[in-house]
Amino acid sequence: MPTVRRARTNDVAAIRALVDRYAGDRILLGKDLVTLYEDVPDFRVALDGDRVVGCGAVHVMWKDMAEVRTIAVDPACRRTGIGTAIVAELLRTAADLGVDQVFCLTFEIDFFARLGFEPVGTVPLEPEVFAQMVRSSDEGIAEFLDLERVRPNTLGNTRMVYRITR
Repeated sequence: MPTVRRARTNDVAAIRALVDRYAGDRILLGKDLVTLYEDVPDFRVALDGDRVVGCGAVHVMWKDMAEVRTIAVDPACRRTGIGTAIVAELLRTAADLGVDQVFCLTFEIDFFARLGFEPVGTVPLEPEVFAQMVRSSDEGIAEFLDLERVRPNTLGNTRMVYRITR
């Protein structure tokens, strides 16, 4: 089984290659290189030897919420447990950060359901929290909030939540 560790800046080229592979199929949104570098602290990578074969990120959205995003596994390595290992590490990270619930927006409903995520509709937010979150320039937060400008990005996706128990 590959090892999962925090991403480093020298992993960004491999992360981008994975993301671009799935962005071409419209499974993931493409990301600018600068965004990937900015998000390095959010990312974990799965390694087979010294080769990056998977990636994923956890992004804190509010004091009690985070999102797992940009989960990608080399197509040659799918169905080997790499995606599960990445998401498990991201959930541990989210718990360490103190969040209570972790969201994803996905086409891979069965995969995330096996990991304990449950489908949800819109997430009720206090008006003052919504007002703060809508100020974010992060496209993932805009998608989470279901803002009109990003709706074409989210068509066909399911919003799911994992509740962390302590």
